[in-house]
Amino acid sequence: MARVCAICGKGRSVGHNVSHANNKTKRIWQPNLQAVRARLGGQAKKILVCTQCIHSGRVEKVA
Repeated sequence: MARVCAICGKGRSVGHNVSHANNKTKRIWQPNLQAVRARLGGQAKKILVCTQCIHSGRVEKVA
């Protein structure tokens, strides 16, 4: 399973680590994904969702 939010599609971001000497090396930022049981199409399913979608109420969690 890819590290992508199932609701908004948020994935990783890429950039550089920059040292004091201004050397640049590649790095990535991963989204804060949580595995939650959510209601999709009327049935409960376990999906990976970013925390912003959870906080904003875009995900209907199933107990």
